[in-house]
Amino acid sequence: MRCRPRFVLSMLLLITASPAVNGWAQTDSRPSPAPEWVQEVDQLLDQRAYEQARQRLTWAAQSDADPQVVETMARRIDAAQQARLEALSGQLDALLEDRQSTKAEQLLVQLIALGAEQDTIKAYRVAIENSLKYGRYQPGNVFQDPWQRPHQSNVDQSQPSPTMVVLPQGRFMMGSARFEQGHRTNEAPRHRVTIPSGFAMSQTEITVAQFRAFVQATGYRTHAERSGRGRVYDPKTRRITQRQGMDWRSDYRGQPALDTLPVVRVSWSDAQAYVAWLSRMTGHRYRLPSEAEFEYALRAGQQWRFPWGDEPPREPVDNVAGEADRSPTGAQWAVSFPNFGDGHWGPAPVGEFQPNRFGLYDTGGNVSEWTEDCWHDNYVRAPKNGAPWVNRGCDQRVIRGGAWTSTPLLARAAHRQARSSDWADVQVGFRVVRALEP
Repeated sequence: MRCRPRFVLSMLLLITASPAVNGWAQTDSRPSPAPEWVQEVDQLLDQRAYEQARQRLTWAAQSDADPQVVETMARRIDAAQQARLEALSGQLDALLEDRQSTKAEQLLVQLIALGAEQDTIKAYRVAIENSLKYGRYQPGNVFQDPWQRPHQSNVDQSQPSPTMVVLPQGRFMMGSARFEQGHRTNEAPRHRVTIPSGFAMSQTEITVAQFRAFVQATGYRTHAERSGRGRVYDPKTRRITQRQGMDWRSDYRGQPALDTLPVVRVSWSDAQAYVAWLSRMTGHRYRLPSEAEFEYALRAGQQWRFPWGDEPPREPVDNVAGEADRSPTGAQWAVSFPNFGDGHWGPAPVGEFQPNRFGLYDTGGNVSEWTEDCWHDNYVRAPKNGAPWVNRGCDQRVIRGGAWTSTPLLARAAHRQARSSDWADVQVGFRVVRALEP
């Protein structure tokens, strides 16, 4: 890009200096060739060598060049450099809009070399860094990915993809300390985990309606369907037992499940089938959260014993076992949070309680959730970057988060449990995460 053709220089000099002043006019008013040093400055501007042009101008000023011509050329250099800065800024904005972060970084180097203001440089650095970490989004953004080719894929268009919220990158201490009440050895050693980039997590657990859209589009049959039986809560015996015909379509008691309830009786393998379909249908990479990502999301920047604080709750903050809760037959929990009730015996519709600081619902209660990780008896050699800890051929996976049955021991933020990948229960569901492509 050439800032100005050379003939513009001649016109500019004619306007700003008379023939008698510019020092190179002829008596017939026709302009004579510009001084050699002016031509050299002009060539340097063509090459965008602004500092060298200024150095040549300084030399000319010290060599008795016409002061008015020197002033005119100085203004020309400033204008050319400013025009170039504005052009680069426009290109940078366009690259960031198109999420071309690598090219934006390269262009920023040129902007710095041109002497852009420090505030401008800092703002672009932050924008590029955020683009690399969050793609086109910012922490706290909420979005839904559109379905790709819904007509050809037999997807229920009335059922949108999961609502996702963008979580910030950050650090936290994973696990529990030895002195924490309820601490277990599988929650140790407590260690620092750094989440290097932002990611999106579904605001709620996957619902019955969302899982139905997947089943209707694919014909998938869950482990519970293939086995012909599933776990159910029996109000008479107040126990969870096996019963014929129980699957994801039924609630915790075996009644037809409401669309807004979290889907249950889905195994880790069933959840994997769902995220694979969701990825195909949206064109984005969905998966189950890693165990570290889930605890990071659950804690939401805090290091409390429970997701909501260090003490038992005094108001409905999550669906866990409360002393004031009653079963359909009037039974109470044998072990529960004292002086607490959330109004539910069994899973509640998703999003009924207040979200945490990251904008997520029900991470500390309602139903426990599958993660991507294999089970390990402790955190020795656990990844420090939030990545899933997976070993080839493992048959035990990690479940995190409280459930409607969780006692104070089990509702702790650090609590974890192991189940086989084909386990399906009325206390377990799942939510999904999505990478934020730069």
